[in-house]
Amino acid sequence: MSLDAGSLTAIVGPNGCGKSTLFNLITGALTPDRGTILFKGRDITGLPPHKIARLGIGRKFQVPAVFGELSVRENLALPAMKGRITSIRNDTNNARTTAILDQVLLTDKADWKAEHLSHGEKQWLEIGMLLAQAPELILLDEPTAGMTAAETAATAALIRQINQTGGITVLVIEHDIRFIEQLECPLLVMAKGQILKSGNFQSIRQDEQVQELYFGRTEAPHA
Repeated sequence: MSLDAGSLTAIVGPNGCGKSTLFNLITGALTPDRGTILFKGRDITGLPPHKIARLGIGRKFQVPAVFGELSVRENLALPAMKGRITSIRNDTNNARTTAILDQVLLTDKADWKAEHLSHGEKQWLEIGMLLAQAPELILLDEPTAGMTAAETAATAALIRQINQTGGITVLVIEHDIRFIEQLECPLLVMAKGQILKSGNFQSIRQDEQVQELYFGRTEAPHA
């Protein structure tokens, strides 16, 4: 599998096919038994997670991991500090934090404690925390899990915006097929740790082999 710089791609496939394992391999949480992982031409196979993150790869897990006792602004300021010895409050009002607040639809709740956000808003905040790291590649693991339909649509629009205006490469895995359709991006279908098919949403949805093996011929597909 390869991704073009600045692309937006979604991966679908049944549970246990290897989607999250792929993310674990890319980010260094797991070391592959064989094969090579390249990022911008550099071999990152087997590097520890913190070194891979510093190269410009950010990952969002299924369950949002935000700091509930800190404000939304403070959560966004943390990633940008990168180990500097300073007060977090010195970094909460900079232009980048303000821009990210607007981008992730949380400007009006900037001073709320993160624990008071809705589940969907916490998901957006964690995406914002990724953006604060200025990554070149973002891996999103089921970013709409637990969201309402309206939040899901807003998240699809947010991800498209991040990709199109920021030039950030985005790779998404998700179970909500309606969300996948809203992303309007190329799809990869995984099966047993391998890429089975690739194409746009309609071609994948109509592919007989994909329907037979994973989606069912008479039902809408499940990612």
